[in-house]
Amino acid sequence: MSVRIRLQRFGRTKRPFYHIVVADQRVKRDGKVIEKLGHYDPTRIPAEISIDVDAAMKWLLNGAQPTNTVRAILSYKGVLYKKHLYRGVAKGAFTEEEAEKRFEAFMIEREEQMRKAKEKAEQDAMAEFNKNEKIAKEKREKEEAARAAAAAKEREDAEAKEKAASEAEEEKKAETIDEVAAAAAAERGESPAEGEAAAETAASGSEEAPAEESAPEASAEQKEEKSEEPKEEKAEEEKEESKEGE
Repeated sequence: MSVRIRLQRFGRTKRPFYHIVVADQRVKRDGKVIEKLGHYDPTRIPAEISIDVDAAMKWLLNGAQPTNTVRAILSYKGVLYKKHLYRGVAKGAFTEEEAEKRFEAFMIEREEQMRKAKEKAEQDAMAEFNKNEKIAKEKREKEEAARAAAAAKEREDAEAKEKAASEAEEEKKAETIDEVAAAAAAERGESPAEGEAAAETAASGSEEAPAEESAPEASAEQKEEKSEEPKEEKAEEEKEESKEGE
């Protein structure tokens, strides 16, 4: 029987989640497995990997063959390196304690690399977020400036229309006055220019009318005073003549 160390897929569409399992290569992907060694989540940044190193070592030493993806995972987690160290122990190159020390040093270094990779991924994600926020802010500012410019233009257009309407109304009033003056002049048989002059004269004469009306009253009083003076003189003359006759 050929045994494989492979991935068994779980999760939903576009959100995969894998179990690292030991199974007969003749079994289907979702079929029965011999042993579960860990899990692999590629959707996280960085990818999350959990594996039983000792169990994986046992199956590798017993001849189980990993798939290409699982081989990369085992290499990343140091399982293949530990297998290499134990081959050296079997050949007598160094002791098992020395192999464990080397493996621990390797894992410490690998964990440091993973920590740095995680920090870098977080920094890159934050930088991408800040970049997107900056772009969105600039877009919002441009949209607000465009709306403000459009509102200002609408106000200017409304003011221009209002001004044009008032000017047109003034012109219409002036034309109406001219037409009335021309019609009045036409009724009197005058030319339009004479009608306008007459209208102006009438307008100015209406202002001076009170002074002219007061003038005749003053002249009438003067005439009465003048007429009364000869009557008094005549009466005095008659009295003198009567005295002389006596």
